Amino acid sequence: MIPQFLLQEETNMDKLTIGIIGAGRIGQLHAKNLVGNHRVKLKAVSDVRGEELRSWADEHKVEILTTEYQDIIQDPDIDAILICSPTDTHLSIIKEAAKAKKHIFCEKPVSFSKEQTEEALEAVNQHGVKLQVGFNRRFDANFMRVRELVHNGHLGDIHLLKITSRDPSATTRILHSHVRWDVYGYDYS
Repeated sequence: MIPQFLLQEETNMDKLTIGIIGAGRIGQLHAKNLVGNHRVKLKAVSDVRGEELRSWADEHKVEILTTEYQDIIQDPDIDAILICSPTDTHLSIIKEAAKAKKHIFCEKPVSFSKEQTEEALEAVNQHGVKLQVGFNRRFDANFMRVRELVHNGHLGDIHLLKITSRDPSATTRILHSHVRWDVYGYDYS
């Protein structure tokens, strides 16, 4: 269920200004969702492909398209960033964004090691910013219902719970490329 205040067109809150770092499949999906939200402004997108994305950026009313993610981090108008870049870039971007006092949404996984993930958490705690990791099923109504049933003991003494789901928009290109390790945390069909 969507909270009523999110559906209201008029609010007393200012718009949240957002930048996206990484405009691959998931970055573009987030951009599409953000553009439809009256409470946010998608100001900037950073991607190594740069001008190849110009028509897409124009279609989504992206004000700034850059190949340098630091441009987004250094922009004083941007309140929060979405990190949708490859996993091996997450730690350094989280640390830089936290230091710049940007709130952060980071696609999973945060890193490939417990130590690096702890380092990322230290950075956001030190600089007093929020970090959310994109576990895409966390707010899914069906998953929330299963959690409630388990938590309330309605399913008995659970020893193992296995849930299989599919992400309908994953491509076979991912399955046959060298980046399989980087998408191990995602559902794909």
